[in-house]
Amino acid sequence: MSLEHKVVLSRRVRQRTQKMQENDSREGSFKFCLGEPVATAASAQPLSTAAVDTKDAPSSTEGEESKPRFTFQAVQPKLESQWREVDWTEAQRTSLMKTVSSYKPSCEEVTRARILLLGPVGSGKSSFISSVQSVFDGRVINRAMVGSSSTSFTKKLQSFNIRGQKGEAPTGLVMCDIIGLGDGEITGLTLHDILSVIKGHVPEGHKFSPDQPVRSETPGYVKSPSPEDKIHCVVFVVDASKILTYPKGLSTTFHQLREHISDMGVHQVALLTHVDKICSEIAKDVTQVYKSYTIRDMMGKAAALLGMSTSYIVPVKNYSSDLDLDVNTDVLLLSAVDHILQYADLYFQDNTSQKTQFR
Repeated sequence: MSLEHKVVLSRRVRQRTQKMQENDSREGSFKFCLGEPVATAASAQPLSTAAVDTKDAPSSTEGEESKPRFTFQAVQPKLESQWREVDWTEAQRTSLMKTVSSYKPSCEEVTRARILLLGPVGSGKSSFISSVQSVFDGRVINRAMVGSSSTSFTKKLQSFNIRGQKGEAPTGLVMCDIIGLGDGEITGLTLHDILSVIKGHVPEGHKFSPDQPVRSETPGYVKSPSPEDKIHCVVFVVDASKILTYPKGLSTTFHQLREHISDMGVHQVALLTHVDKICSEIAKDVTQVYKSYTIRDMMGKAAALLGMSTSYIVPVKNYSSDLDLDVNTDVLLLSAVDHILQYADLYFQDNTSQKTQFR
C-alpha cells in the first residue's frame, strides 16, 4: 500500500469518526498516547474482584441466553431517520463481505490483524466470533465454543482466523478470545496477563490463573514477540441488557484497562451486544437499530461505562438462538468488523510512521 493511499485511508477513518462524533448524542474525550505502561502491584490482581459479581450472573449460552435484566418500555418512539447511515441490502452485505475477506494489513511485516475481545462473562465475545464466521459459512455455526453457565466457558487464549467463503483463502483477520472479566478470584483475569497478551508474550492455548501470572518461565512464553504476535486492536464487549446493572467497579476496571492499553498505542473500539433484548422493535426488525431512542440512550450509557466516545461503539446482534442467517443481521455484524479493521489499520499506520521518522 503506497504512502499516499495510507494517508487517504487514515484521513477517511478520522473524518468518519469526526462525523460520527457530531451525530452521536453523548460523547466522551479520549486521547491515545504512546509508550510502555509501568507495571504495578495492582496489575497482578484479578480484575474480577473489582469488576463483576458472578453470584448474580445469569445461566446462559456464555451466560447470554438468560432472562435480560431490562424491561421493554410500553411505548418506544422511533426517530424519523437513522442517526447513522446504513444500507440494509443484499448488495451491501456482499460488498462488506468482499471488504473483510480481501482485507490485508497496511504493514509489510504483518499478514493478519490480531483483534482481542475483552468483556464481562456473558457479554457475547465468543458468540460474536461465531456469528461473524457464520456469515461467511452461509449458515449459523458455533466456531468459538460458548458455555451455558454463569462462568466463562473460555478459559484460555484462543485465536480464530476468520475463514472466507467456501473455496476462498482465510481472511487477514484473527479474533482472539480469552476468559471473561469477573470469573472470580480463582480463575479471574489480571491486568498483567491482559497486557502480556497485547504485547504478544502469551502462547496460544495458555490457561489463565491469577495464582500463576504470565512470566518468562511460563511454558511457551514468547520472549521476543514479532509484530504479528502482538494485538493490533482491542474490542471491549458489553451487554446492552446489563448496562444498568453492572457493578460500579466495572467502570473503574474498564478505565484502568483503557489507560494502560492506550499507553501501548493500541486503538480500542467497543461492541454493544444483545440490542434486541432491550428494544422490541429491533427484536422484530434489526434495521430499526439506528432509529431507536432506546439504543441511542444505551450507547451513551455504554460510553460512560467504558470512558470513550460513542463514535467508537457499534451495536450488534449475535446469532444465539437463530438457526438461519438474516441479511440485515449480517450487515450489522459485518459493519462492526469493518469498523474494527479500520482502527486496526490505524495502529499499523501509526507504527509505520514512527519507524519512518526514526530512520
